[in-house]
Amino acid sequence: MRAGAYTLLLSILLSGCALSPGMNMESLPSWRGITITPITANLVQEQNRNAAILRTENSKISLQQNDSDTEYKIGPQDILSITVWDHPELTIPAGSFRTAEEAGHLVDDSGHIFYPYVGRVKVAGKTIGEVRDTLTAAISRKVVRPQLDVRVIAYRSKKVYITGEVTTPGPQFITDIPLTLMQAINQAGNLTDRSDMVNVTLTRDGKTYPVNLLAMYEQGDLSQNILLKDRDTLYIPSQDLRKVFVLGEVQRPSSILMPKGRISLAEAISDAGGVNRLTSKPEQIFVIRNIENETTPAVYQLNGKSPDSMILGDQFMLKPRDIVYVETAGITRWNRVIQQLVPTTTLLNNSVNTDYLLSQ
Repeated sequence: MRAGAYTLLLSILLSGCALSPGMNMESLPSWRGITITPITANLVQEQNRNAAILRTENSKISLQQNDSDTEYKIGPQDILSITVWDHPELTIPAGSFRTAEEAGHLVDDSGHIFYPYVGRVKVAGKTIGEVRDTLTAAISRKVVRPQLDVRVIAYRSKKVYITGEVTTPGPQFITDIPLTLMQAINQAGNLTDRSDMVNVTLTRDGKTYPVNLLAMYEQGDLSQNILLKDRDTLYIPSQDLRKVFVLGEVQRPSSILMPKGRISLAEAISDAGGVNRLTSKPEQIFVIRNIENETTPAVYQLNGKSPDSMILGDQFMLKPRDIVYVETAGITRWNRVIQQLVPTTTLLNNSVNTDYLLSQ
């Protein structure tokens, strides 16, 4: 009985590497056809070129606009102020107890207003100048050479919706001053600290377009600062889903947010407290990346002992949901196996001693 127990213990100890806890990245090349790509200067340059091309493509927003789109068109629920000079009977007095809106002409849901000597007048879809010309021609039959002033005193018909990570999400009304994307965000209280500036979307007429606010703010790409139109919806997502995961032999294994939508391999490891010098195998730092429409992930390896590793790590940019894994040193893995086997060996040893004493 005693010899059999020690034989069992010996077989367990000899297979310690196979039973070692945690991932063993060295076995990846033979697992499901995965190959490991070394992180080199050429790889970093290629990825940077691809990222630049992608940013350029995403910045091309297919939203064609012309100068006629910038002139405000009156719509239902707008309120107009109409003044006929030298004819106070045709002008609604504002009064000390009446607001400008109460003293104005409300455009009804059918797009009409009522005006003395004229009756119901269609104003929706017209500019201020067109409404002035229409009313002038109509009341010229009653008033000699009328002089009219037409203004919109309350803009209510056209609005855009700002949702997501802004301070005060909600509708923003469009006025006679064209509303740009940047102005709309400013009016909504600006972006929150958790906003994802890279993956903003604009929905118009049932189609969704990507908007890169980071390119607009940092690179001055004004092609992103488009004019907004009635019923546009601008969505600023949260960066909570844009994380990378740092695991293995680092001081603080954790998930890390990507500030402004970007983070390098070196930054991620640094934010995790750096590699553990006593237990890590720095020549085996891996990045595991899921590839869309692919059944196997891409795996990249950085040799942390190479002279240029710090430069490469700082230039190698991670993508959302990447997993960074720092391999465990062989002796560390062996020590952990021994630590996990100690309770078992103690139990078996006590059992052997008990059986021996009972047999005496």
